[in-house]
Parts: sequence; structure tokens; C-alpha cells
Amino acid sequence: MAKNTICLWYVRDAEEAARFYAQTFPDSAVGAVYRAPADFPGGKAGDVLTVHFTVCGVPCLGLNGGDVFHHSEAFSFQIATEDQAETDRYWDAIVGNGGAESECGWCKDKWGLSWQITPRVLTDALAEGGEVGRRAFEAMMQMSKIDIARIEAAVRGEGA
Repeated sequence: MAKNTICLWYVRDAEEAARFYAQTFPDSAVGAVYRAPADFPGGKAGDVLTVHFTVCGVPCLGLNGGDVFHHSEAFSFQIATEDQAETDRYWDAIVGNGGAESECGWCKDKWGLSWQITPRVLTDALAEGGEVGRRAFEAMMQMSKIDIARIEAAVRGEGA
């Protein structure tokens, strides 16, 4: 077990979520699945209680805690992408599997967990700052899924 693990609360679908993440993202896997030894507020003896998994190398623990707490935008995974195909693949997997689009590269999966699908070209432009950063930021503010061609055009000072 890792020294520090992110614990994510699910109503009852921690194992399904972990398997989806493992199939969707590189360097991701499902580890141990533990079943409850007795009834608990979120379920019955024998139900899946916790699932150890990794998402892009980050250790996580999914807890089936019942309908007490819910995910919010205050926590998200940020996934860096290299090109439009990778951006589209992750975005489409999350949104197309019962998730929802948001703004500026954010989306939610069907369990309510927020994801930032962020092309490196956008991160690099924002880090550069100045006019380049401002133009990239203004372009991003008009998007749901990030369109790399539009970010690159903004970086060059082309278009609106």
C-alpha cells in the first residue's frame, strides 16, 4: 500500500469505476477488491467495500460508502494530452460513458468525478504568460473540449 493514497467515495460502483479508469487511461490498473465482513451503512456483508486502483500511476482507493457524500469540482484529475486524438479519446470515453461536458477542458464521469483533459500545448502557452498566455486563455474560455488547432492559432495570434 502506498504511503499516500487518494480515497474516492462512491455510492456503490467503486469497482465499476476503477475498471473503467483502468481500461481508459495508461498506467492504470485495478488491484485488490475487498468485501465487507459485515453490514455497513452503504451495503451488506459480502458487498464490495473498497477497491485499490491506479489512474495514470496515481494510487487510489474507491470506497463504496453509500449515498452520504458526493464528488464535487473541488477535486479533479488533470490528464495531460499530447495531441487532439488523445484529447478526443479521453474526452469521448468519459462523456460517452454517461458523463457530462463542462467548460475549459473539464468534464464529469458518470460517477460525478471531475476530469480536466488538458493538452500540453495549452499548459505550455499559459506557462509562457504575456500575450501568448492571454490569447490561449481567452480561446480556452470559449471551449468545452479543448481544440488544439484553435489554441495553436491563438498562440500565433491568428483568429478570434
